[in-house]
Amino acid sequence: MSINKVRIGVIGAGSISDLHFASYTKSEEAVIVAVCDLNRERAAAKAEKYDIAHIYTDYKELLANSDIDAVSICTWNNTHAEIAIAALFAGKHVLVEKPLCKTVEEAQRIQDAVRETGKILQVGFVRRYDTNAQLVKHFIDNGQLGEIYYAKASCLRRLGNPGGWFSDVERSGGGPLIDIGVHVIDVCWYLMGKPKPVAVSGHTYNKLGNRKNVKNLSFYQAADYDAERNTVEDLANVLIRFENGASLMVDVSFTLHAKKDEIAVKLYGDKGGVELEPEIVFVTEVLDTITNVTPQINNKSIEINSAFQNEINHFVSCCQTGQTPISPVEDGLEMMKILCGIYESAAKGQEIRL
Repeated sequence: MSINKVRIGVIGAGSISDLHFASYTKSEEAVIVAVCDLNRERAAAKAEKYDIAHIYTDYKELLANSDIDAVSICTWNNTHAEIAIAALFAGKHVLVEKPLCKTVEEAQRIQDAVRETGKILQVGFVRRYDTNAQLVKHFIDNGQLGEIYYAKASCLRRLGNPGGWFSDVERSGGGPLIDIGVHVIDVCWYLMGKPKPVAVSGHTYNKLGNRKNVKNLSFYQAADYDAERNTVEDLANVLIRFENGASLMVDVSFTLHAKKDEIAVKLYGDKGGVELEPEIVFVTEVLDTITNVTPQINNKSIEINSAFQNEINHFVSCCQTGQTPISPVEDGLEMMKILCGIYESAAKGQEIRL
């Protein structure tokens, strides 16, 4: 156990924060010393649960605490840039939940702040840290699939608009595309080797709303759920083209007249293919026969708790060593170019060059 543990402050005590709190608690190299939330009762509840000494309702007061080395930002998307930049200039390392922010301009300012301060900023692209994703990357890096030229992904909910801030475009920046789509777009792009995106052609649809009429089927609802308010898309789809000629096709939804929820992540190379979700399987040729290869591993699909633990452990290690995270600010900026380009393409009804 390290004598000099990384001292953590968590800003935002909503539902996603529990995965941060739990992971830091299990880390032998970190200790949570502060929590901040606009709702003091919610912050106090987390402080009691995780034995945290300091409670704040103003993130600026938390950042002024010299005992804090690093922060996790688990707040609304529209506050990510402001808080991240303030934290960097306060001398803190930063782990910010995805998406990095709401706009390309904000992302550029965050990147500038990282370079000016020299502090660590890690973007919460948690699927990169899943052991199955790292296994696939290992196979790809060692040439097992050859050149990856095409990928496709879906994350479709038949009923699952969380409402609250998730369905308020001013706070969220968008709907399923920026909330859950970012995960599958990012993991595909990461496994493809992060080729430079050059163009996007996307569509968004707002046809079904919150579907408050639906009975007998439950779904996650935000703490501030309000079925009357919804200003984000139900469904988005996109074709992304890359400079190296590769392409990525994605569709995502909060609500859709579909038989069941669907998660799929598939990549295709000139020597083989792989399905990362819903169950990991490699497809190749053996003695002129197409063969499915199922690796003997602990989990067939992502195990979210261990993925978050890996993400937190990596962040803490980067804070201690100064190494660049595997999901650095530069990748967050590129992802914002893609996401904002998709929304622009949908609004204008035409392909957008990035």
